[in-house]
Amino acid sequence: MTLKILFISDVYFPRINGVSTSIETFRRELRQLGHTVHLIAPDYQKPSSDESDILRIPARSVPRDPEDRFMRYGEVMRCLDQLRAEQYDIIHVQTPFVAHYLGVKLAKLLGIPCIETYHTFFEEYLHHYIPFVPKSLMKLIAKRFSQHQGNSLDGMVVPSRPMLNVMKTYGVTTPTEVIATGIEPHSFVPGDGVAFRDKYGIAQHRPMLLFVGRVAFEKNIDFLLDVLGLVKESVPEVLFVIAGEGPARKRLEHDVKTQGLSEHVKFIGYLDRKTELNSCYRSADIFIFASRTETQGLVLLEAMAQGVPLVSTAELGTIDVLRDCEGVWVAREELADFSEKVVRMLNDAAVRVQVGEAGRNYAHGWSASQQAEKMAAFYRSVMDAKTVAEFSTVAP
Repeated sequence: MTLKILFISDVYFPRINGVSTSIETFRRELRQLGHTVHLIAPDYQKPSSDESDILRIPARSVPRDPEDRFMRYGEVMRCLDQLRAEQYDIIHVQTPFVAHYLGVKLAKLLGIPCIETYHTFFEEYLHHYIPFVPKSLMKLIAKRFSQHQGNSLDGMVVPSRPMLNVMKTYGVTTPTEVIATGIEPHSFVPGDGVAFRDKYGIAQHRPMLLFVGRVAFEKNIDFLLDVLGLVKESVPEVLFVIAGEGPARKRLEHDVKTQGLSEHVKFIGYLDRKTELNSCYRSADIFIFASRTETQGLVLLEAMAQGVPLVSTAELGTIDVLRDCEGVWVAREELADFSEKVVRMLNDAAVRVQVGEAGRNYAHGWSASQQAEKMAAFYRSVMDAKTVAEFSTVAP
């Protein structure tokens, strides 16, 4: 049985982040399984590389976050007749803002189930963007917000088992399935690290640490800068490359200058996933990561797929992904422990090769096609449950 699925999201390419990547991956993999997938997303005034089956909605900018957009709710509702004619089987919401309320409303109007993927751990996220409200109050608001939204759905997807446990502690009772995004076959195509270093003026033998991801406050990059400060005492030539963009970049650039790290940090902005990202990963000696808010951490698996060893904390969703010594040395979020592991790995090329090869083998178990099959099965189970519930309400 093939399905007709409507994705709704507050973000998508050309806006680059993990949610956009997840949507693109599932769209492609579900289509390859024979399903039809349409997407409602904001209009950024410039197209993505593939605009097929996408309904772009006029949107306004988001205060304090110029990269994002709020879709205009009314513009979507004006398309109701068009959406009804498509005869979708299920709505899959990807973000909790305008998209959530649109998804729930449209599902009721179209008489179909609505599920949502919980991509972001708001309890550790919101206070970075609303700093004038006490952190403890923002955590309480985030919990109530997530509970209310979760229980308004017919089903929920979380990328990891720890996130499932978080939803349960919030009081979310909606049927929930753990389904990670998975990595695509092209992530295993070896990049050209030598050419990448030449392009960006990085000496071939210079010890290089790498972070790839949104340059946002919740990614805990400031901790990685503190780690770098200790690492350079033992490895004076070390360079930390930060690939990505985001609202924290200006502050981090200021911190780099004030901490005397200007010769040891290089910001290189966004990279095209299909042409440069693999080479970026491959150019690094170690990928380092310390985010507290990841619901999965796809970049960790992508780095492993390129045979790059990791030093990373294991928090929330990354606990499900990371296995100590299988591509990564897991560190505590303590400067001494984290920096000691980085220095020890930088100083032992044989260990880096061993850990990197183990990670590449481990990453093969996280294929995107397997995760898409799980998603389609969950869609069917939610649809069946809704059919049973509706029948029971009308049966004599």
